[in-house]
Amino acid sequence: MLEVRALKKCYGNVVAVDGVSLRAGVGENIGLLGPNGAGKTTTVSIIAGLLRPDSGVVTIEGRPLAGDADPVKRQIGLVPQDLALFDELPAMANLQLFAALYDLDGAPARRAIGEALDLVGLSDRARDKVRDFSGGMKRRLNLAAALLHDPRILLLDEPTVGVDPQSRNAIFDNLETLKQRGKTLLYTTHYMEEAERLCDRVVIIDHGKVIADDTLPGLYRLLPVTNLLAIELENGDDGLLLEPLQSLPGVRSAERRGGTLRVGVRDLAAETPRVLQWLVDQGHPYRHVVSERADLETVFLNLTGRSLRDA
Repeated sequence: MLEVRALKKCYGNVVAVDGVSLRAGVGENIGLLGPNGAGKTTTVSIIAGLLRPDSGVVTIEGRPLAGDADPVKRQIGLVPQDLALFDELPAMANLQLFAALYDLDGAPARRAIGEALDLVGLSDRARDKVRDFSGGMKRRLNLAAALLHDPRILLLDEPTVGVDPQSRNAIFDNLETLKQRGKTLLYTTHYMEEAERLCDRVVIIDHGKVIADDTLPGLYRLLPVTNLLAIELENGDDGLLLEPLQSLPGVRSAERRGGTLRVGVRDLAAETPRVLQWLVDQGHPYRHVVSERADLETVFLNLTGRSLRDA
């Protein structure tokens, strides 16, 4: 549905986007992650047709996006990071304005507005002014505005910033519904747990370049250790030798920190009993075991060396 090939965008001597390529299929949710200044919003703006790249191409169903008036842009809906709403107007009037911008009026506009309000759970607040809405309600109305022309591709630039947990979950439910309807979603976020929950694949960019593009299991495989056992030894630092432990099948790493042994294994279910039995056989009883699994934040830090919000 959506393909981006070798996008590049410079501002003077600053390279904001440097050869970014990605693909998104029908009914697929692609997460776009990167530290502040990595080039996420610039990439989304180019895909939306708001910025012209210095080089590279955006195609929708194989057709290159060309110019502001290209009809193919109607396949795109944009949910910007900054709220695009008029506080002094009721929710209904806001959507009527956006519908007019999409050349919708009469019965088609009323139907589109009703369906959008129903999806985001704001039908009962349609005649209330936006200034009286919570942050979460405004975010949901922002999403509704992007859906009026029934786009096949939805670009979401941090759509849950500053919302309460209940509204965030409501937005998640909305996006799952849209995905089930076959919408293609490109989702930028600062929240790792959102990407893990919602996205089929994750594209990580840093310094304007794509440094990873894979499913979550594929990204986890980039790490030297994806599963970890933290074992509290009964006798603390009791002379346990790590080399024989590291030679066990499936054990990838082993280190001791005081009285806790940390063992990296390939498969938790298969290797945990083997490691624990080996400890008992070697005279190293344990009193507490905790298993840990790599998450997206671990992958991100391993690839970029910095946290998601670092500039």
